[in-house]
Amino acid sequence: MSEDRTGDGASNAGRRLETATLAGGCFWCVEAVFDDLRGVESVVSGYTGGEVANPSYQQVCTGATGHAEAIEIKFDPQVVSYRELLEVFFTVHDPTTLNRQGADVGSQYRSAIFYHTPEQREIAEQTIASLDEEKIWDAPIVTQVAPAGEFYPAEDYHQEYFANNPSQPYCRAVVAPKVAKFRQKYLERLKK
Repeated sequence: MSEDRTGDGASNAGRRLETATLAGGCFWCVEAVFDDLRGVESVVSGYTGGEVANPSYQQVCTGATGHAEAIEIKFDPQVVSYRELLEVFFTVHDPTTLNRQGADVGSQYRSAIFYHTPEQREIAEQTIASLDEEKIWDAPIVTQVAPAGEFYPAEDYHQEYFANNPSQPYCRAVVAPKVAKFRQKYLERLKK
């Protein structure tokens, strides 16, 4: 049986994709990183974790919806494990700041892992405990671990935002350095 280990999106019969939902501040940053990771088939920016159905970006920005800016990842666990996704996730954002990433402040920018299975919950909790033990950061991890709920894709202009707008000032100042850091650290795991 041949398996797609390239992560380039080629389809193979019988391949089973899994879903991961992560929030780590502005979804433009997190989406751009995971788009490059081998084994990731798709990344959608959107909103989850709140109470309002079909929220708009403007509504989420107020912080009143309870939603976080998040990404929904479809990945091939034969190529990249859920734990590996979390390792990347914790590399590209600050999980120690409550409801903030850099200048982005509010509950919509919280660090969160929305698990889809009991196994994902266990892996998330173990990963956080392990990272806290290693004392990589000066403060404890405040990443929320919660069950995945309804995920609402963001408006079309948010999808592939960094790829489509690399010269936009926020992308140059904030997104590009995160993507560069990720590419340097995970060079061997990048899509070709």
